[in-house]
Amino acid sequence: MQPTPDIQRLKRRPEFLLAAKAPSCARGAVVVQRRDRADDNPAIRAGFTATKKIGGAVDRNRAKRRLREAARLLLPQIGRPGSDYVFIARGGTTTRGWDRLLDDVKSALIRLAADPGPAPASADAPSDLSRPG
Repeated sequence: MQPTPDIQRLKRRPEFLLAAKAPSCARGAVVVQRRDRADDNPAIRAGFTATKKIGGAVDRNRAKRRLREAARLLLPQIGRPGSDYVFIARGGTTTRGWDRLLDDVKSALIRLAADPGPAPASADAPSDLSRPG
C-alpha cells in the first residue's frame, strides 16, 4: 500500500494567482485549477474560494466546507503529488446533493490528472513575429 501524499493548504494570495494561470476544469458546481510546482516537495496543496456571487458569508463558508471535505476524500487517491489545486465554488455548491458534488469534483480531478498542462516553449517553435501579416 502506497503512503497517502501529505495535503497542505494554500493560504496566500500569490499562491492562488499562480494557480489561476494553470489549467482548470469546470464541472457542475465546482471549478478546479491545478498547477504543477517546480519544487521537489511531493505534498499536494489545496486552496478553496467562494465569491460573493455564491451568497452571504454563511453560504460561502458552507460551500468552502463542502469543497474541503470533498478534497480531503478525493485528493489522496486522484491528486498529483507536487501539485497545487484551487477549488472554486459555483452557484450550486451549497444546494447540490453530496454524491453529485463528489462526482463533480472527482470528474474535474480526473480530467486535470490526465492533462499534461501547457507544453514548454521550444526554441524552434515559430514566434508571432514570423507570421505573415
